[in-house]
Amino acid sequence: MKASDVRAMTPDQLTDELAKLKKEQFNLRFQKASGQLENTARVRQIRRDIARVMTMLRAPSAGNRV
Repeated sequence: MKASDVRAMTPDQLTDELAKLKKEQFNLRFQKASGQLENTARVRQIRRDIARVMTMLRAPSAGNRV
């Protein structure tokens, strides 16, 4: 997910995306623990996507975007 994609989202969309990403992160942790995780880079990618979304949610202008 690109930062420009995240900036284009509304606060409600960001909240939904954050929930989706956290659920995927949870599933990836279980796959890793059981030895079924194939794409280990996905864990890092999800973690960074969560950080991007949370940064935009905390931004003071998050509610003022067009």
